[in-house]
Amino acid sequence: MLAFVGIVLFAFSLRSAVASLSPLIDLISADFALSASVVGLIGTAPPVCFAVFGLLAPQFEKRFGLEKVTVAAITVVAVGLVIRAFAGDAIGLLGATALIFAGVGTGNILLPPLVKKYFPRRVGLLTTVYSTTMAVATFTPPLVAVPLADVTGWRMSLGVWAVFAAAATLPWILMLWRARTDAPEGIAVTTPRLFARLWKLPLAWALAVAFAVSSILAYTSFGWLPTILVDIAGVTPHAAGALLSLFALMGLPASLAVPLLVARLRAERVLIAIAVCAGFAGLGGLIVAPEAAPALWVALLGLTPLLFPMILVMLGLRTRSHETAVALSGFVQSIGYAIAAVFPLGIGLLHDATGQWTPALWVLVGVVAAAIPAGYVITRARTVEEDWERRYGRW
Repeated sequence: MLAFVGIVLFAFSLRSAVASLSPLIDLISADFALSASVVGLIGTAPPVCFAVFGLLAPQFEKRFGLEKVTVAAITVVAVGLVIRAFAGDAIGLLGATALIFAGVGTGNILLPPLVKKYFPRRVGLLTTVYSTTMAVATFTPPLVAVPLADVTGWRMSLGVWAVFAAAATLPWILMLWRARTDAPEGIAVTTPRLFARLWKLPLAWALAVAFAVSSILAYTSFGWLPTILVDIAGVTPHAAGALLSLFALMGLPASLAVPLLVARLRAERVLIAIAVCAGFAGLGGLIVAPEAAPALWVALLGLTPLLFPMILVMLGLRTRSHETAVALSGFVQSIGYAIAAVFPLGIGLLHDATGQWTPALWVLVGVVAAAIPAGYVITRARTVEEDWERRYGRW
């Protein structure tokens, strides 16, 4: 029960920490200057930090253990949230945000192996629970941030999420206290060796590519979709914001259904087909007839990131042990986020160079197409250990 509560609170805190800042940028800039470059760095920071700490998290886990690193990651998030609430200038805000994302980037890697370790026979169900919690935690801060800031000020609106992060540490601290007399768990294979093997495996790369496709569409859409819609679909800025919310909302039913469909029905092929076809249809609509049905195009595009919860559950299903799950989670997410970090900036530069959005949308069509060969490899029902054994012998 403690592990279940800990996973849910951990998941909520990871996303609420990320989603609570952007709605308050205008209010914060009224107190101190926020240049466009600083705001751009804040927007680029999540995938960059997620990529860097995706590589470091398995090293931390190997040295200190899964639960201790979990406590440390969420503590860093809580401390960063408090520091950010008291930021006095743009540099302080950026530094605190980077600290938060360092903790979040580590936590992203730890959730799949935590599920694998504590609920090995309920991977699909628990992935559904925590991915849905993350979806809810993505919606909640934007809904309450500005009303709360109107009443209490933007500092309190930012800092209140530290309470949830602090609460998320308690179950894991209790579990560590209970287990303090137990012998430490050994790791069967060292993390560096695991990482070296993953670089050689098509299955690991296919999972990373599919994760990158989902992340690219998500971060590019959150960065540019409202502007694109205003420019090519003729909608108002207010309507564009509502359509962006629609894009995000499409992730909620996916978070509820996808992990269970994968874990119980092995529906990976169907889900990948839906994600790819929906992405092609949504982007095609924006290219060919953007003004005809912008809400439909955005809703279809919002289905493609269903790859995110699908990959999360497969990090558990495609490994035999939680040690391998840690390494695979770090490999997939660090590479996926590193690739995704390039695209929001690249899309903006491409628009500036061409003066139109059509080339950028065609680039995103190519991104969606990359999920097709990746999906072919992913849908083979084997673990990374089996993939290695088929190619190189004993794991």
